[in-house]
Amino acid sequence: MNVMLINEKTTEALNDLIRINNDRIEGYERAEKETDSKDADLRALFSAMASESRKYVNELTKHVAGAGAEPADGTTVSGKIYRAWMDVKATFSGSDRKAILASCEFGEDAAQKAYDSALASDAELPAELRQVIMDQKTSLKKSHDQIKAMRDSQPA
Repeated sequence: MNVMLINEKTTEALNDLIRINNDRIEGYERAEKETDSKDADLRALFSAMASESRKYVNELTKHVAGAGAEPADGTTVSGKIYRAWMDVKATFSGSDRKAILASCEFGEDAAQKAYDSALASDAELPAELRQVIMDQKTSLKKSHDQIKAMRDSQPA
């Protein structure tokens, strides 16, 4: 990868995406841990979702570091839309499958909003970087739709 010159706003946008993915990893790791062993399908799904975000954090971190900036390493604690994962993490106390999946979908919606914000921001995104973000957003949308379909298939 070539070193791209990216400005502070671009770094900030990328770091927001790193944080939402870190939130997503934490949320799904907790979901996996707190889901009954009889729900092996959900545990496998949650594990795959966390792995997906680990890959994206890695990719985004390379772009931020490659530009000579400091990549984010934490989760979001501000009052932004990304707080959704904190809510998701709080719901895993004996919830049923439908409720767990609904919470996950809420978190996935927040991730989509974060990616929309990054793409719509006035950050200068070089074409290569914009493509990376769009590819991740598309993949995350598929994950969102998978979670939603599973939720919708659960008995009321």
